Amino acid sequence: MAKGYWIARLNVHDSARYPEYIEAAAPAYAEYGARFLVRGGAVGASEGDVRQRNVVIEFPTYEAALACYNSDSYAKARAIRQELAEGEIIVVEGVDG
Repeated sequence: MAKGYWIARLNVHDSARYPEYIEAAAPAYAEYGARFLVRGGAVGASEGDVRQRNVVIEFPTYEAALACYNSDSYAKARAIRQELAEGEIIVVEGVDG
């Protein structure tokens, strides 16, 4: 079964409060088996626009990735993130095999 991934590209406007988001999201990540592959770090644009913060999170399945994003346990964290940052989060299915 193929894994699922969140790919997030964000510009954080209130970095002092960003740890609130990380703390609020942690229970949902634990519940759905999230594993961070990329969290911040150096970034350069090969094509297109660059966002300040780039994150890739792996989940056991695509369904788990979707369920986490839509879960009640992530809803509070999502609201905090949307106050502090702008950007995109997409959920994608990985290659099976």
